[in-house]
Amino acid sequence: MVTTNMSLDVEKPPPPTTIDDDNEDEQSPIEEVRLTVTNTDDPTQPVWTFRMWFLGLLSCSLLSFLNQFFAYRTEPLVITQITVQVATLPIGHFMAAVLPEWKFRIPGFGEKVFSFNPGPFNMKEHVLITIFANAGSAFGSGSPYGVGIVNIIKAFYGRSISFAASWILIITTQVLGYGWAGLLRKYVVEPAHMWWPSTLVQVSLFRALHEKDDHRLSRGKFFFIALVCSFSWYVIPGYLFTTLTSISWVCWIFSKSVTAQQIGSGMKGLGLGALTLDWSAVASFLFSPLISPFFAIVNVFMGYALILYFVIPIAYWCLNVYNANRFPIFSSHLFTAKGQLYNISAIVNDQFELNVEQYQAQGRIHLSVFFALTYGFGFATIASTLTHVACFYGREIIERYRASSKGKEDIHTRLMRRYKDIPSWWFHVLLIVTLVVSLLLCIFLNDQVQMPWWGLIFAGALAFVFTLPISIITATTNQTPGLNIITEYVFGLIYPGRPIANVCFKTYGYISMAQAVSFLSDFKLGHYMKIPPRSMFLVQFIGTILAGTINIGVAWWLLNSIENICQDTLLPEGSPWTCPGDRVFFDASVIWGLVGPKKIFGSQGNYSAMNWFFLGGAIGPVIVWLLHKAFPEQSWIPLINLPVLLGATGAMPPATALNYNSWIFVGTIFNFFIFRYRKKWWQRYNYVLSAALDAGVAFMAVLLYFSLGLENRGINWWGTEGEHCPLASCPTAKGIVVDGCPSYS
Repeated sequence: MVTTNMSLDVEKPPPPTTIDDDNEDEQSPIEEVRLTVTNTDDPTQPVWTFRMWFLGLLSCSLLSFLNQFFAYRTEPLVITQITVQVATLPIGHFMAAVLPEWKFRIPGFGEKVFSFNPGPFNMKEHVLITIFANAGSAFGSGSPYGVGIVNIIKAFYGRSISFAASWILIITTQVLGYGWAGLLRKYVVEPAHMWWPSTLVQVSLFRALHEKDDHRLSRGKFFFIALVCSFSWYVIPGYLFTTLTSISWVCWIFSKSVTAQQIGSGMKGLGLGALTLDWSAVASFLFSPLISPFFAIVNVFMGYALILYFVIPIAYWCLNVYNANRFPIFSSHLFTAKGQLYNISAIVNDQFELNVEQYQAQGRIHLSVFFALTYGFGFATIASTLTHVACFYGREIIERYRASSKGKEDIHTRLMRRYKDIPSWWFHVLLIVTLVVSLLLCIFLNDQVQMPWWGLIFAGALAFVFTLPISIITATTNQTPGLNIITEYVFGLIYPGRPIANVCFKTYGYISMAQAVSFLSDFKLGHYMKIPPRSMFLVQFIGTILAGTINIGVAWWLLNSIENICQDTLLPEGSPWTCPGDRVFFDASVIWGLVGPKKIFGSQGNYSAMNWFFLGGAIGPVIVWLLHKAFPEQSWIPLINLPVLLGATGAMPPATALNYNSWIFVGTIFNFFIFRYRKKWWQRYNYVLSAALDAGVAFMAVLLYFSLGLENRGINWWGTEGEHCPLASCPTAKGIVVDGCPSYS
């Protein structure tokens, strides 16, 4: 944390350091790092500046507000850190041009002098602003996992939880992993062989944005033009003509055919031919396709097409797996054996636990064939990720880990030695305080969170044990295995009948690990960009606290101000407040917590066969690896990435076929055709366009809500009545009667 006038990390900054690029000892052992990251550092660049704090706090607050606001909508657009990265650059330069150079002192800092404007806006400030904003993005998901617990308690179960308990739950689940992550930095951040491939995208973009820009149409001007266009256009699909969000023309042609609408509906079916003119539908669940490399898009497409257009049709129409035709082909709802929506509230007693008598009266819970297979493929994805990494990257990980622990420091680690490191006691205190507060929550507010104190210890231990190996896997392969299904499965077996306890355990066990990995990834970015470690820690910690507070504030406001929020069966047609992500989270709490995996995926349930997906997922990569060894001349064999293929539809539900169709289509245009045939344009404007589209949609959506939504001023005509596929969610089995659907005798 250095400024031209004062320093918190270096008393007397040395002059800028330049390394001889021809000297092998001064090069990173990883080629991708050598090609992307510079071997220079200027420790005199100011980072602890007024504009860093102003833009960082503002960005963190805006992203937290917008992402939480959008999380409840049918198309929950996520504003990513790349938007902040692009948008804050011209603002930073503007502040550097107009702010006065006033000098001042702060009590407690002795004679050190601060300045409102210490010089040109620099890359290090920009990095810290972006990390500040990213601390509020909740591991890339837009909204903290813990907010989902509050949402299902209030909106789905119709119970109460205090604001204090909600705030503590969100903050502790977001911060807990930071404590032990900081202690692992020397194993997965400092070593050169722990190179974190995803951070190189950020490094490349920072360098591109800070290069001298003499082009006639600068990136700043392009961003402003694209933002205005995006902002102006969204009023049409966002308010005047909402049917443009999902143009399911097959339904329009076959208005009385259930099968045709099941095939053509983009929201409730297979989405064949479904289109969209709404950017929020393109980027809502899978993030912007403009920032996804084409090879990843191809892998997702292959898995998506295989599952949605091969496996699901066969399972539904040919084999009628699990009596699939009694239920919608695509739905995240829970059903009775007769195809009716399951009355969850009836099986929850006054103690917020399973009412066994009522459960037996209603019968077993049934899932749509797609939802059931989603869990199966989720099991396979987890198992295949472990064996795929072990087979294809195991030796590399072991060699790199050994090299990192025994090898000499690379140039980037040596350059970082000039800055004061973070004392270990900072992380110890953070870990102890967070753990104590979490225990107090479980002990004294147990009636609201249900989780016993030993469950918290178990969840924390599970996350701690997995953080190092998963960090190593992520740092070397760019794949991050998740613990969400495993945690809810395990705790559902140990402690069934308590839905909130299960989701709390999942959140503490999974998100604390995920936050730890995100924390370490940001530290590696700071390592490459030569950001003082103490600045990194404080920005991440403060950003997380601020973001969590705003997240729960926005959630509390919306939950208490929008009638029937998240209840899609009670909301008016076309209402955007359907909470698709929380619907899946709620159903998971019922499946794994309230009813328990034994009654659904065990011998007592309908879906015990899904457990075989674990074995199939584990064996699959081994077979691919053996084929690769047997036929090494076939270069296409190692390109079969089963974790990606099997996990391609991991976002479905709540994501729909429409989201995938549009994401794949737009991503192919920009990251194949434009990247190949207009590479200079792509290099200059691709990321800028992505940021502008996100920002324009976000600002117009918020404006529409505050100007029209709060007053319920809507317009009603054919173009605002949804996608016009009412039969897509109908069953096709004989004898099943559902309101609004044809009956078959």
